[in-house]
Amino acid sequence: MLPAIAIKQVSKRYGNVQALTDVDLDIHPGEFFALLGPNGAGKTTLISIIAGLTLANSGSVKVMGHDVIADYRQARLNVGIVPQELVFDPFFTVREILQMQSGYYGIKSNTRWIDEIIERLDLTGKAGANMRALSGGMKRRVLVAQALVHKPPVIILDEPTAGVDVELRQTLWDFIKQLNRDGHTIVLTTHYLEEAETMCNRVAMLKAGKIVALDEIQNLIGKMPGGGSVRLRLLPDRLPEALLPLEINRSNDMHELRIDGYAQLESILSTLRSAQIQILDIQLQQPDLEDVFVNLMRNNGNLAQ
Repeated sequence: MLPAIAIKQVSKRYGNVQALTDVDLDIHPGEFFALLGPNGAGKTTLISIIAGLTLANSGSVKVMGHDVIADYRQARLNVGIVPQELVFDPFFTVREILQMQSGYYGIKSNTRWIDEIIERLDLTGKAGANMRALSGGMKRRVLVAQALVHKPPVIILDEPTAGVDVELRQTLWDFIKQLNRDGHTIVLTTHYLEEAETMCNRVAMLKAGKIVALDEIQNLIGKMPGGGSVRLRLLPDRLPEALLPLEINRSNDMHELRIDGYAQLESILSTLRSAQIQILDIQLQQPDLEDVFVNLMRNNGNLAQ
């Protein structure tokens, strides 16, 4: 089966800045995939190359088997992109924007799908409103609608929930998850790592234009050293000397201790009992995608051991 997106040895330079270096990545059909990295890592450059808006200096990109340069018409028909920036035409209504977008893709009769998009994104009350009159959150909903209007098999969401309210975030994710269940390939970039961990199966992490991690999210979390931590509120508020080497943080009267597994927890509790120290509160902390991300970015793309 052909990859939904096939990226082979893609490099891009802007003057003296190397934005991407030999990026190799296959995204499978039907995946919910996360593309993560700090600001300036090259995520938006890579998306622009996939969209055909930026030319790579070397390498190739195919969308559903269509080269984004040699077969750009078919490549663009197969991908819908929700940009990070709020770009819109201020002279038309929401419905007119979607109708024109349909025409751009050569779709003559698209009323039923446009109506469904408007309803699913809770834009019904704004369908006849001019784009200038919409709030930032509503404008972002329209950007999502535009990306979906030609029913592309691949959908790329570049920071889709940045600066939006909780209601829109929930509405958007409900719709996107349904599209994924229907077979659409979803590629997400976001700084909300809990969203990526909840929604996505695999993740690629970029740092300085290079992929430093590519795996299933749970596999990456499982490779985190240390196994997790336990947070304790104690009475009296002190740790026995034997536990001091395990302490990694202290805040809000809580002592956080690094543990290698649940078996070590019993040893910690036994030490506290022997010291006649009462536990007022206990919280187990397991590694998550944010821990993986921070670890990789701090350690030059390697999980610290």
